[in-house]
Amino acid sequence: MLLKRLYDDGLAQAGYLIGCDHTGEALVVDPLRDVTPYIDAAKAEGLKITHVTETHIHADFVSGSRELAQLAGAALHLSDEGGPDWRYGYAAEANAGSLRHGDRIQVGKVRFDVLHTPGHTPEHLAFLVTDTAASESPVGMLSGDFLFVGEVGRPDLLERVANQTDTMDASARAMYRSVQSLHALPDYLQIWPGHGAGSACGKSLGAMPQSTLGYERLTNWALRTPAEDEFVHRVLTGQPEPPPYFAEMKRINRDGPRLLGARPRPPQLDLARIDRLIAAGVLVVDTRTAQQFGGAHLPGTLNIPLNRAFTGWAGWLIPYDKEFALLIDAARAGAVEHAVRELSLIGLDRIAGFGEIDPEAIDRRRAAGIRPAAIRTLNVGQVHEQLAKGATTVIDVRHRAEWDAGHIPGATHIPLGELAQRHGEIPTSGTVVVQCRTGGRAAIGASLLQRLGRTNVVKFDGGYVAWQAAGHPVEVVTPTSALQ
Repeated sequence: MLLKRLYDDGLAQAGYLIGCDHTGEALVVDPLRDVTPYIDAAKAEGLKITHVTETHIHADFVSGSRELAQLAGAALHLSDEGGPDWRYGYAAEANAGSLRHGDRIQVGKVRFDVLHTPGHTPEHLAFLVTDTAASESPVGMLSGDFLFVGEVGRPDLLERVANQTDTMDASARAMYRSVQSLHALPDYLQIWPGHGAGSACGKSLGAMPQSTLGYERLTNWALRTPAEDEFVHRVLTGQPEPPPYFAEMKRINRDGPRLLGARPRPPQLDLARIDRLIAAGVLVVDTRTAQQFGGAHLPGTLNIPLNRAFTGWAGWLIPYDKEFALLIDAARAGAVEHAVRELSLIGLDRIAGFGEIDPEAIDRRRAAGIRPAAIRTLNVGQVHEQLAKGATTVIDVRHRAEWDAGHIPGATHIPLGELAQRHGEIPTSGTVVVQCRTGGRAAIGASLLQRLGRTNVVKFDGGYVAWQAAGHPVEVVTPTSALQ
């Protein structure tokens, strides 16, 4: 048996290619929409992809299962668990086989036994993998978003994303039963999860790429909590705010992702055309670093740096129902293709075009009388001084759990993903200091407020970490409910 993990840093997501070296057949589990890496990996190993499947209807990316199955001429297998509301709407059209608990997929000498493991979603499956050429005992489990390293999948998304009211408690109890079903499996079983640290599909995922069931029994709180009510309380407490684009992903992946095919390069636009788009109200996203953007940028643009967090914040802040444009660092080779790929992974395909920007372009605009915008930064000492003088509002854009664990006294909490909707709560007079953990999210938040017309916005460089390190006082919130 051959196993290859294909990991995407931006989504903290793992797909798997598992093949039989006797027959040259292979199965892919949980592919992303960009299916090239799986095809390339199979080719490099001399394998033919004959089967494609996924663990559940994903909420954090557009599934590539349908695309890959069609391109590879492979059989597509989809869950038929979870009831009528959570069946794949395109299964018949795609000629997909149905999977239920106890079913098997045979790929050469490698066997995949299907386990129904609801909790994260009602239709969720895990796959026990057995290399029958070596043993009749399973070697590992493809656990998807059910069991992670150090954590389990979050059971609150049906209610908070899919608008399935009063489902959190029931989903948490389903997750508890799924965890209890692991008792029959051996300690040596390897665990191959669908996500790593940084994913929004769990609360505090470990960074290790894999684990064993025995190690998880020693270290994972969920496997060490025998009482059901305590498990339910712990799994629902402190879950981060789910990105709003999760609802769009659920709908797309249930009803059927549009086949992507080749990704055309969007048209290149000069900066004069970009100016006209901004004037017309079109969102223009500047993908340069926070430092580059803060130093000088086109007024009215939103900064989402093209880094590891780009995909997630793009999903939070770019609307799905309107066209938008991109600004790319002219000196960064391949940036356009990289940005288009990342956006396509979460279904943001409505790119009207892109422009290139660099210091020389900014200077030329200055010479022509077009003044750039900038964002001022303050260090911890300056923020402390500003607060002592008064007439300063600190906006903390971190997640709720971070705020509860400790925040600057007198600060106002508005998570970054809610800032566009709640910016009216911010005073119009005085200085507005945008603050996060170290400064990355604050830079995005400051650009967002500036785009909405705020002229008194500054960024706290160093954020809450610098505030703590300087020994300044903090406030802590004690949660009173598991649903906070």
